[in-house]
Amino acid sequence: MSDQPELTSFAHTTWDIVVVGAGPAGAMAARECARTGASVLLVEKSAWPRYKVCGCCINLHALATLQEAGLGELPMRAGAQPIERFELRASNHCATVPLPGGVALSRERFDAALVEAARESGAVFLPETTARLSSGSDAARAVILKGRNGFVTITAKIVLAADGLGGKLLKSAQDFDSPPTEDSRIGAGAVIEHAPDHYEAGTIYMASGRHGYVGLVRVDGGRLDIAAALDAEWVKSVGGLPEAAAAILREAGFESPPGMAEAHWKGTPPLTRRATSIAAHRFLVLGDAAGYVEPFTGEGMAWALASGRAIAPIVCDSILDFNETTQARWEQVYRDIITKRQVLCRLISMGLRKPALVRTATAALAAAPGLARPVVHRLNAPPSQRKANPA
Repeated sequence: MSDQPELTSFAHTTWDIVVVGAGPAGAMAARECARTGASVLLVEKSAWPRYKVCGCCINLHALATLQEAGLGELPMRAGAQPIERFELRASNHCATVPLPGGVALSRERFDAALVEAARESGAVFLPETTARLSSGSDAARAVILKGRNGFVTITAKIVLAADGLGGKLLKSAQDFDSPPTEDSRIGAGAVIEHAPDHYEAGTIYMASGRHGYVGLVRVDGGRLDIAAALDAEWVKSVGGLPEAAAAILREAGFESPPGMAEAHWKGTPPLTRRATSIAAHRFLVLGDAAGYVEPFTGEGMAWALASGRAIAPIVCDSILDFNETTQARWEQVYRDIITKRQVLCRLISMGLRKPALVRTATAALAAAPGLARPVVHRLNAPPSQRKANPA
């Protein structure tokens, strides 16, 4: 960013709120807090805009959260592609079910648009900078920022950790960690610039195999986004991420898009995890840093945006008077809006590890696509719609 401020200009400054991590959760939290008039610093370790491939599907729940925040037009302005259906293949069985209402948008554009919305609301953005907690006082936390040209210490009345899977900030906080589950898969993804026409816009394609699953969807510019959840040891045995994704596509009956081997693949730490705690004195955790379950059709983005929006009033009410009630309030809100919604994804994730069950389910959905309607509704609908339509 050409207008990036110098790190030295932040030395010994005091902020109401420092948000670490500029993904959807962090950017939304920074934007919502800044709108109240709080001084907000949004810190991001990566150069900006960043290349990121996972989480390009934005479902109805996520879109509803954006609408409530006054950002309902943001995805389409950024070039989002409408999603209409979901095609699942396993062992050459194929099922297609309706999935109306969501959109697909590259994370480069979506994250950049959210950060710009935060900046327009008054937040200050500092990319290419890492953060760790240091000693503080009853009234504030000290944060050490490190960039290309050294480091500075700042003060924050409240620090929000939104730095994603395996984020570094939790490791600098006492009694905090986010360990993965024993059987957690790793994430992987790439973008293909020119993909075959039979991978149509408007469809999420999903290949399920014995060692993971691979999703494909067209995003802005007609590019094909590929995202996968894979068994880590098996990836090593077959030679790497593109080889593993191609093997699962073949096993399911999909054609591997040309250019997969040459694409820029990125992997993630183990996916399924839960933070040991999400609240301490003047320190709250949200987004993927708080916990993560393998998502399928945009649930991860919905959880991130919902947590970013929900945490803002709690934080802004507590800038001067942060106490144990504040911590308990965030823990309860997080359970209500995130943890309860992750249960279904946990069950689906467990089911996808049983090939015989996946084959049976795919065959059943091929014969009767309507069987998927209750599950699709629970995964995608905003909370108000879920209550009105409990099926």
